[in-house]
Amino acid sequence: MDSLTHIALGACIGEAFFEKGFGKKAMFWGALAQSIPDVDFISSTWLNTSEALLAHRGFTHSILFALIIIPIFALTADRIHRPHNIAFRTWILFFAAEVFVHLFIDGFNNYGVGWLEPFTHARYSFNTIYVADPFFSIWPGIAFFMLIILNAYSPKRTFWWKVGVIIPFIYLGYCTINKLKINHDVKEIFATQHIPHERYFTTPAPLQNWLWYVVAGNDNGYYVGFRSLFDRRKYINFQYFPRNDSLLKAVANHEDLQKLIRFSQQFYTIEKYSDTLVFNDLRFGQIIGWENPKERFVFHYYLQHPEDNKLVVQRGRFEKWDWQIVKGLLRRIEGN
Repeated sequence: MDSLTHIALGACIGEAFFEKGFGKKAMFWGALAQSIPDVDFISSTWLNTSEALLAHRGFTHSILFALIIIPIFALTADRIHRPHNIAFRTWILFFAAEVFVHLFIDGFNNYGVGWLEPFTHARYSFNTIYVADPFFSIWPGIAFFMLIILNAYSPKRTFWWKVGVIIPFIYLGYCTINKLKINHDVKEIFATQHIPHERYFTTPAPLQNWLWYVVAGNDNGYYVGFRSLFDRRKYINFQYFPRNDSLLKAVANHEDLQKLIRFSQQFYTIEKYSDTLVFNDLRFGQIIGWENPKERFVFHYYLQHPEDNKLVVQRGRFEKWDWQIVKGLLRRIEGN
């Protein structure tokens, strides 16, 4: 999830653990602990783009990192707040909840999380919720605001931390049901439309959980399309994108190429833009693809101009968006 959501959710969990006056201090510790796995963003200051892509949500999002950082936080908080009547076990449970909730919910996005680093470089992702979903984030955000302004001993604080913690996880469960429904539908569609594939994934289109982006294919290429939960026809208007591995002969020794292939989990295509080869990671979606099925992919990396690859994951996320595009997204969500 995005950083602001982690901060707000962490603060609400802190309030839930301690309440009764200590809650606002716990909110600070909760926000800090919930954010600590994202300390890996610092690595982008010395790593090149392809290395930073693999570093993000890597070791600092691993179970091993959690087991190291949790007692460090617990010992620090226990010492800073002496004298107190909080058992050390409570500190451990509190920081464990914060850190593991971060690792858990990040796994529901499409970036992939290295839970078992450094023992394996496998990335785990459920592709269930968009990385910035306002329907998930608004509840901890509102609760965080209310907990900040309420008196430390207000009886209303219990209600608000429940809003900030329970409702987002109910929504996450709803998103999981949506995911199962979409996967069931697309498997039927693959069969009826004769879509050849060795691998596939479904993930939400931006900012909601009703329109889903679908990619299926093999080493030759991928079929890309969108399906709404409200579509009445069991049909997807797929566009085919060849993988074009043959184009990679010109850059076979490129230092970033193997890192990008590993990062993409094989969901990639190669294109030529003007004078450079472009590596597309299909997992991050297509720029307004529900409007223009042949649009570029959000993640496109210039293999022969690496200096132009800053913020590569974010480059096209909301490119070309305007009010007409938003209305088109809403219409597509309504179904066809």
